[in-house]
Amino acid sequence: MTFALHRRTLLRGSLGVAGAGALGALAASGAEGAPQPGPLPDDAAIYGVPTIDPLISRRADPWITKPVGGMYYFTGSVPEYDRLVVRGATTIAGLAGAEETVIWRRPTSGTMGGHIWAPELHRIGGKWYIYFAAGDAGNVFRIRTYVMESALDDPRDPAGWTLKGQLVTEWDGFTLDATSFTHRGRQYLVWAQSEPEIAVNTSLYIAEMANPWTFRTKPTRITTPTKSWEIIGYRVNEGPAVLIRNGKVFITFSASATDANYCMGLLSASANDDLLKRESWTKHPDPIFVSNDETSRFGPGHNSFTVAEDGETDVLVYHARDYKQIVGDPLNDPNRHTRVQKLYWHEDGTPLFGIPVGSGGPIVRLSPSDAPRSFVKHEGEVIRAAHAPRELELTQFRFVAGTDGAETIQSVDQPTRFLVVSGTTVGLGATGTPVTRIAAKGGVTIRVAPGRYLRHQGGQITVAAKATVFKLS
Repeated sequence: MTFALHRRTLLRGSLGVAGAGALGALAASGAEGAPQPGPLPDDAAIYGVPTIDPLISRRADPWITKPVGGMYYFTGSVPEYDRLVVRGATTIAGLAGAEETVIWRRPTSGTMGGHIWAPELHRIGGKWYIYFAAGDAGNVFRIRTYVMESALDDPRDPAGWTLKGQLVTEWDGFTLDATSFTHRGRQYLVWAQSEPEIAVNTSLYIAEMANPWTFRTKPTRITTPTKSWEIIGYRVNEGPAVLIRNGKVFITFSASATDANYCMGLLSASANDDLLKRESWTKHPDPIFVSNDETSRFGPGHNSFTVAEDGETDVLVYHARDYKQIVGDPLNDPNRHTRVQKLYWHEDGTPLFGIPVGSGGPIVRLSPSDAPRSFVKHEGEVIRAAHAPRELELTQFRFVAGTDGAETIQSVDQPTRFLVVSGTTVGLGATGTPVTRIAAKGGVTIRVAPGRYLRHQGGQITVAAKATVFKLS
């Protein structure tokens, strides 16, 4: 069987004569969906997020800013827990190889001479601020939160940074993971802290700020670890990150010990509610991002959010290890790596996190043109189309280049399984059926054999002489 068309040879907007001729021949196949000469979709452009994995090795608690002056900036925890670093690039992918600047080192003794954890970089009022957690030289786990300020445009310049001091809360206790956000003209801070009257390691609190290092209001506790997935190893809610979309304020957080049990939870509040009232916040009952054996990503968490270069695509930034078993204290294991992947949205306005996707090329979802709000998904070994499914990972696929210009369609959540055709039945199997994508108005048709195409009808995905056009997203 010969497949003459390879997607990588047809670059968007740059078809040669030979490429146009090949598409023209395919268009003459008579398949329903009216294939037209033209470029195939660019999977990388559709996905919109770098597939470098990991993006940055051995950097935990990753924070990537939204673009400021055309630049993305990154900071995170280093394995030695002894310094604050910043790197910058004009693209998210560029951060992978960007030079890293040390903007501050811990003193050799006294306050802030212990563990240095989880810095976050924020642009507030035309200045840069870093929130970070620091222990003392004599007690590395006496963790408190501190704030630094720089009036320079470039946060990579160490000369600009001065210490504003400790972030003083209502009580003196273990305090870390502060994050700042603005909502309707008010500046807020969310952070993790131990509270003397509560028998947990850390809960999350929110307060309004008078300035980046001074509270305007008393703190409100908005979540404490009580659910089974929040209390494995340690009773922890930490690492908050804020995303405001679709009339809601969402706060992700991380829970349990920093091994493979580490996972992410989700809080939400109406954008119209008083964010300083505990009753405004609802906790999702289940974790929304967890370890995955199939993709070998363990302990995903302590995330942040940024936006892709198109200014629209939301990007999930997080750390995870490549292995489950850790010898000794997880905090001494250096291999939490920074990773990025696309954040999706359900039609009801809530975020879809899916799974930590692992290594591989760009990811696409397929929607039949006759059911544009449905997505092709696998249910076990069965392939079908479903309306607005919440199981994002079941709808994610990669087109993997093969021989003779053909491709196979790989399942993202089961990367050893591929789309397989047997007669008119379409399912998942260990050896994928070679397919050829053909450009069509509004998407592509997918040829599985001469004169045979994937077809959608009433939620079923089958093989027929008449093709369905699938939109890639």
